[in-house]
Amino acid sequence: MKQKSGFGFYLLLIVLVFFFWYYFSATATSDITSKELFAQISEGKVTGIVIKQNAEVPTGEARVTIKDAKKVHILYVSDVNALQSELKVAGFDRYTVTNVPQDGWVKQMLPMLIVVAALFLLFMVMMNSQAQMQGGSGGKMMNFGKSRAKMTTQDKIKIRFEDVAGLAEEKEELAEVVDFLKEPQKYTMVGARIPKGMLLVGPPGTGKTLLAKAIAGEAGVPFFSISDSAFVEMFVGVGASRVRDLFNEAKENAPCIVFIDEIDAVARRRGSGMGGGHDEREQTLNQMLVEMDGFGENEGIIVMAATNRVDILDPAIMRPGRFDRKVFVGRPDVKGREDILKIHAKNKPLGEDVDLHTVARTTAGFTGADLENLLNESAIAAAKDNRKFIMMRDIKDSFVKVGIGTEKKSRIITEKEKKITAYHESGHAILFHVLPDVGPVYSVSIIPTGGSAAGYTMPLPEKDEMFNTRGRMLQEIIVDFGGRVAEELIFDDITTGASQDIKQATSTARAMVTQYGMSASVGPVCYHEEDEVFLGRDYGHVKGYGEAVAGEIDAEIKRILEECYSKARDIIKEHEDILEKCAGLLLEKEKISRAEFEALFGEE
Repeated sequence: MKQKSGFGFYLLLIVLVFFFWYYFSATATSDITSKELFAQISEGKVTGIVIKQNAEVPTGEARVTIKDAKKVHILYVSDVNALQSELKVAGFDRYTVTNVPQDGWVKQMLPMLIVVAALFLLFMVMMNSQAQMQGGSGGKMMNFGKSRAKMTTQDKIKIRFEDVAGLAEEKEELAEVVDFLKEPQKYTMVGARIPKGMLLVGPPGTGKTLLAKAIAGEAGVPFFSISDSAFVEMFVGVGASRVRDLFNEAKENAPCIVFIDEIDAVARRRGSGMGGGHDEREQTLNQMLVEMDGFGENEGIIVMAATNRVDILDPAIMRPGRFDRKVFVGRPDVKGREDILKIHAKNKPLGEDVDLHTVARTTAGFTGADLENLLNESAIAAAKDNRKFIMMRDIKDSFVKVGIGTEKKSRIITEKEKKITAYHESGHAILFHVLPDVGPVYSVSIIPTGGSAAGYTMPLPEKDEMFNTRGRMLQEIIVDFGGRVAEELIFDDITTGASQDIKQATSTARAMVTQYGMSASVGPVCYHEEDEVFLGRDYGHVKGYGEAVAGEIDAEIKRILEECYSKARDIIKEHEDILEKCAGLLLEKEKISRAEFEALFGEE
């Protein structure tokens, strides 16, 4: 809307300029002709004429008064002397001749002054608007080198530690920073130096940015926030200039907190490109290193940064004196998830059947952002159903929607494909139920979901796992093969529907052999290659093992997969009657719950 109103102002200004120009420079026209004048004279209707002539040239105007006329007619003439001669010939002598009054220089220059002033104003407004669209600080044109950090003052920061749930130890560690900002003399008296920088590390959605805002809110100091990608532009040197300007602004408002989100965008390990040391990102990083702990003093400025890719950061920025502490912000446990759910449920009316403790137990692995999204989707589902409160079934439906995707019940599939999908998902479900470390089953469905999935089998982890075991990883591979095995046993044929399962099983087996040292034949050796490719460093890099070891790795991966496939086949053949019952129930109802599935085994 702002942009549209700006264009309307420009258009109005241009119209006004042309109006003034036309008004002052328009040529006057006569409203009576010479022929009509003499015709009126011959009829005796003209009562008088006043001729006003210019002093320098014989041009002028004649004001003609006609009997019974309501206005005085004007005739502009190019030769006043000729008009007087014609009037004498016509025998008309009731006319007077005067000089036209001269305009002052102000009146003569006024039209030009108005036009020039209007054009200048239009130019200035357009330049100012262009500078604002380019994001320049202070609205000045070409202000690229200015920092784009957003400063939030104490009265605008509403988040406190009590608004952050599930991160008790992290809040305790960061509370020292708050205490220092409030009472710095308590630490300086004993010679303590507060950490200059704190790096928040953890998966996406765990609350790193929220923690930084809570610290600023508790400390009551200005809070500068910026994304690291905002430093680098298409112009060389802009990033380093913005870093300098950011810290200069922070010094003026010290004590304060500078929060840099997604710092891996700029602080990536140097030497990662083919362009040598003159890469724009590296220049920005060099300036940041100098500002954080160089020759300059930045007392009272605490730099906080967040990333989920700490493995690719430059070692120089990780050393003490720059980022002194690394605070790991992980996924919450069951108690933390329950606390997070309570915070997000404050402004959401819940039904009597909603048990947040049960929801917390069934959402193992969810981050704070996932839990907020779960309750939000549940609220949307309740609103669509014209209810003023959230029910447990809304949360269960949203759990599937968030974890798997939206079910596409309108998609038309053939009976043959539906039957294949039913046996495929039943194979997965049986293995989830029988194997001790990977279940139980939450829901089984043959309703298509997002992407190319024709159905899904959703497990339900009932406890948080800090690490994985070899036995559990083998069971996960066995479960992956459940769908393919069921297809082969029932239809004596296989489909492409198990492609993602095979890919996942292969990835797990490769990680067991090359990354975790879980193979007896290959041994406890890590052959895992870094996922991140650095051209400058890895251009001439070769693998740390030879072709013989590579062949041995491939053979071991194949052996693990074949053994797991064989075990999956044996288990499903043993429970073939359950496979038939489950597939039949799925074809009848399309979706079955945990209770319905476990009833097939005779369990309550």
